[in-house]
Amino acid sequence: MDRLNAALRRVPVWPLYLLGFLPAVWLFWLALTGGLGPDPVKTLEHRYGEIALQLMVAGLAVTPLRRLTGLSLIRFRRALGLLAFGHVVLHLGVWLGLDVQLDLAQAWADVVKRPYITIGMAGFLLLVPLALTSTDAALRRMGPVAWRRLHRLTYVAALAGAIHYVMLVKVWEVAPLAYLAVILLLLALRLPLAGPRRRRMQDAGAR
Repeated sequence: MDRLNAALRRVPVWPLYLLGFLPAVWLFWLALTGGLGPDPVKTLEHRYGEIALQLMVAGLAVTPLRRLTGLSLIRFRRALGLLAFGHVVLHLGVWLGLDVQLDLAQAWADVVKRPYITIGMAGFLLLVPLALTSTDAALRRMGPVAWRRLHRLTYVAALAGAIHYVMLVKVWEVAPLAYLAVILLLLALRLPLAGPRRRRMQDAGAR
């Protein structure tokens, strides 16, 4: 595993951004050319949202994967987070620009009246400060403790995204529930180590 981790440290991160957005470009092309069925706008909107949720799951899996297997993908986690945010923006953009056709009054009415849209919008708003502070400069300016505390909002945003998906489909489907279950599992895997880690930090501070 050490040899694999050493090899991964030599892999550049920037190709991940290019590869991560290729499906979004392909889906948009399919929407333009009639490849997404009779309602391409809704399909495109939902596919962008699902990709965003998949990327959030991938980002949440990085730490448990390292603890359970020793495989370290930490250097790719920021890219996964930014790709997730980018797809959330695309998901929101399709809804606002193509679904409600920039009717801001209608959009606001939907946010207020439809709980699944309210929750989805709340998840998006939680992601905004995380994207804005995703740089090394922001980490240095805020300090590691404050930065980590802020970025715990990722957990809430991921849960909001999964709940948004479950409520959106309005019927019991396997996929939305599976995303919610996986996210809850990934968050639960962090709980047993929270207490010992906090005690170690307190002991270190006391010394």
